[in-house]
Amino acid sequence: MKVGDIMEAIANYVDESGLLLTKEALRSGIAKDSFYRFVTDNHFERVAQGVYLSPEAWEDSAFVLHQRCPRAVFSHDEALFYYELIDREPMEQTITIYSGYNTQKLKASGIKVFTVKKELLNVGRIEYKNSFGHMVPIYDMERTICDLVRSRSSFEIQDFQTAIKSYIRRPDRDLNRLMSYAPLFRVEKLIRQYMEVLL
Repeated sequence: MKVGDIMEAIANYVDESGLLLTKEALRSGIAKDSFYRFVTDNHFERVAQGVYLSPEAWEDSAFVLHQRCPRAVFSHDEALFYYELIDREPMEQTITIYSGYNTQKLKASGIKVFTVKKELLNVGRIEYKNSFGHMVPIYDMERTICDLVRSRSSFEIQDFQTAIKSYIRRPDRDLNRLMSYAPLFRVEKLIRQYMEVLL
């Protein structure tokens, strides 16, 4: 294959948002040196291990973080804002990962990290398409409410109350699912109390 053809083949792996993933290009049989020559010649920026961004593109920080830490799930403030349960955009990205995972580098780069037992990590995990067109993991609304109650000391009282009241008003809320999650996170009693007051 001619050099020009190889470069064109690599260019086909740049997605609509300007991201290029090393693993995808190499999986198709493109040589590493050709890949890195393309990245250098086209001034792509390395935004995470194995993730490069075109100079003309806006960075999709959520997808980059997902590539950097694929097991983590967007949660807490991030999920509350996504479901419009709070109206204040989070100041920092918030994720949940399993206990024992080394979170030092994530925290050092300004990411808010919560941890749970490994067996609880994927409870309520769903995928959603973000504004860049990438699929990223987030917790469903009911898991988000459990996280909110469980980590209530991390939230301002006003945000906490707004989120609970907003959830109760949602026509798509699923109280059965909420009550099936609550014992797993040891918040059943508290959630029952909130529901009795507000419903």
